[in-house]
Amino acid sequence: MSVKIQVVFYSMYGHVYRMAEAVAEGARSVPGVEVVLRQVPETLSDEALAKMGATEARRAFSQVPTADADSLAEADAILFGTPTRFGNMCAQMRAFLDRTGGLWAKGALIGKIGSVFVSTGTQHGGHETTITSFHTTLLHHGMIIVGCPYSEPGLTNMGEITGGTPYGAGTLAGGDGSRLPSENELKIARFQGAHVAAIARKMKG
Repeated sequence: MSVKIQVVFYSMYGHVYRMAEAVAEGARSVPGVEVVLRQVPETLSDEALAKMGATEARRAFSQVPTADADSLAEADAILFGTPTRFGNMCAQMRAFLDRTGGLWAKGALIGKIGSVFVSTGTQHGGHETTITSFHTTLLHHGMIIVGCPYSEPGLTNMGEITGGTPYGAGTLAGGDGSRLPSENELKIARFQGAHVAAIARKMKG
């Protein structure tokens, strides 16, 4: 029996996309799991993105299909990736989730696994608040929240500045966006993907 995992993300400069790829890689390492990667629709104009210097970076993942809210019901588990905006999810992800009212009315996501990973500009830029505030929406949908337990040793890495919390994987982009996800951050993201997939497989089995 195949377990269906969706990795649904928004990325402006590519940091969350890189993390999403690592999450998907981890999920695919679990036998019997199918993984699809989807990006939520953009709400900014091309002109606005160009002014923000995001046009070139976004070409790297332009081939990733756009997520459709109704298709979330097809998944057994969904891992959501978002950049942080003042300690909360970005507007694009919020707009996408606000279109899931029909799924909520039908209880279509009740009992499915939900998990979250993030990116911030600074070390204390809101990893934990973004993930835990994101959980509120998932709980309203009746989803089962899965985080990233300390069985992943990268969470206790004190030898470098790194993202990653027991709530979910995270990366630090730097104030100018020049810092890419570190190997430790990608390792935690892969672990989270595999952890969610393994639990989803047990639940479906």
